[in-house]
Amino acid sequence: MPHNTAPQKRLLTAVFAPLGDAGKASRVEERIVQGISAGALLDGDRLPTEMELAASMGVATVTAREALAGLRSRGLVETRRGREGGTFVTLPSGDRSVLVRRRLTSMSRVELRDLAIHYAAIAATAAELAAEAAEHEDVQALEQLLDVPARSSRAVGDFLLELAALSQSARLTREYVRLHTDYGSLLGLAHADPVFDSTMVRLCRRICTAVSEADPSTARSLVRQYVQASVAWLIDEHTRLHSAALTTAEPSPPAPARRKA
Repeated sequence: MPHNTAPQKRLLTAVFAPLGDAGKASRVEERIVQGISAGALLDGDRLPTEMELAASMGVATVTAREALAGLRSRGLVETRRGREGGTFVTLPSGDRSVLVRRRLTSMSRVELRDLAIHYAAIAATAAELAAEAAEHEDVQALEQLLDVPARSSRAVGDFLLELAALSQSARLTREYVRLHTDYGSLLGLAHADPVFDSTMVRLCRRICTAVSEADPSTARSLVRQYVQASVAWLIDEHTRLHSAALTTAEPSPPAPARRKA
């Protein structure tokens, strides 16, 4: 899997982290789908082998095998034989938004708001701690993530991942990365909107300033503003998607009865 950036490595670590006692195939499958949705796993990336997947996620090999079979049946991965073989992601980047919109549609508004509340609590605390601990070169590295030419819709997500890492709390960073594989895919959908993205990049520059000035209160407040804006966008999109689905599902009116001559 050719990912070299620190944010990508953190996301991949979260994708393949242990699942705990309830390590069913459906949960393994859903974790990998989240990784694909969040952009941690890209089209053409090789997944770990069944044994590697089972070891990293703390499940039985047969569970990992069932999860990969489920992913193949959904057309998200394919398995190739031979020396250069393995299981590879088969989802072009242009199709990722379809996968994410499908997930957004399946969520309730209550579930969406609850996820955003949890995300905001962790992200805001991380930003507060980062403002207390970050050095000048750390702030420069944050700013560079927002200055990349032809910035992708993942720039703000990478920015927030690095901000969490600057909290200097390994436990907090792990929890933030875990949440980001879940909520982050939805954020990517919002950031595909150029107006939303440019507005949030400006807000992130203000977060950089707060961190540079060692102002934890402002950094915390600005991150909360970001999450509030993002969940508002997602709820609007959620409403639009459901309205579109209802319109599509509405039956056509019956044709008028033909009079007999």
